[in-house]
Amino acid sequence: MVPSSAPGSEPASGAPAIRRRAPRGGRRVPRRAAVDRRSFAPSLHRLEELAQSGAQVSVHVAELDSGCVVLSGDDHVPLPIAGLGVVPVLVEAAAGFESRTLDPLRIVDRPDDSLVTRAGLWRHLRAPALPLIDLAVLAAAAGDPNAANVLLDAVGHDQVRARMVSLGMPRSAVLDRFRDRRGPDDAPHVAVGTTREFARLFAALVDSKAVDAAVSAQVAEWLSLNHDLSLVASATGLDPFEHDNDAHRLLFVNKTGRDRGVRAEAGVLVGPRAGVAYALTVCFDDLSISHRLRAHDAFRVLGTDLMEYTH
Repeated sequence: MVPSSAPGSEPASGAPAIRRRAPRGGRRVPRRAAVDRRSFAPSLHRLEELAQSGAQVSVHVAELDSGCVVLSGDDHVPLPIAGLGVVPVLVEAAAGFESRTLDPLRIVDRPDDSLVTRAGLWRHLRAPALPLIDLAVLAAAAGDPNAANVLLDAVGHDQVRARMVSLGMPRSAVLDRFRDRRGPDDAPHVAVGTTREFARLFAALVDSKAVDAAVSAQVAEWLSLNHDLSLVASATGLDPFEHDNDAHRLLFVNKTGRDRGVRAEAGVLVGPRAGVAYALTVCFDDLSISHRLRAHDAFRVLGTDLMEYTH
């Protein structure tokens, strides 16, 4: 992966380009601070290394106020995103609750005949049934696959697909439910998405433009409970179990996706200097723990760069 930050620079043959663009407009800052905030050199270096090792990398970072894209690379390419695909399902559920076409207190049984046993909290709980609104919390906060499957069944796959198109996400899709094993008749992935579309979705959520203000606020509230702060979010220093009211003027909302050889994260980070919407997906050969740690390191370096940009 070759950075394209100088005029006239061209990516090497076969390598996707990562572009770093200087922000325009907004608050004036001291020259040194402005220069520091514009530098994503560590992220560019890590992402380039991953791409050259054979990983598929897609990234998109944009300022919230201006919409200016400050970092991008293959952000139009749909890639597997695993649990990140639950976000449009949450949007559709919140829209159903708001319009009263879906009862948030409707009790739904746990699907023991198709239970996902490799992950999640609901499978460990004694309660065999929960209301839909509590399942939304489980899906957002703990990435619970069984809760997400029940929500998807409740709102309808076709409705989620239509909602994603209306949200400006035609290249992203929820393909299937979560499964322990995928057979030849199953979709190869639970969801695919582009980093451009998911970053814009998170920007719309915090800007109260995802469906409407009430739906945006509800989904953002659910996602603010997310416990997985181990990738990009690790740079924030936030408490994984209480990070919606930070003492250091930090607003953060995110969702991650994990599968074999897939790591994805999208979110919004707002600090005292700036706010950004971001998304990063890395698909890699998970041949050893070192391969996995290299992928994780790229997320953490991006998180550090985003913290410097917003602070």
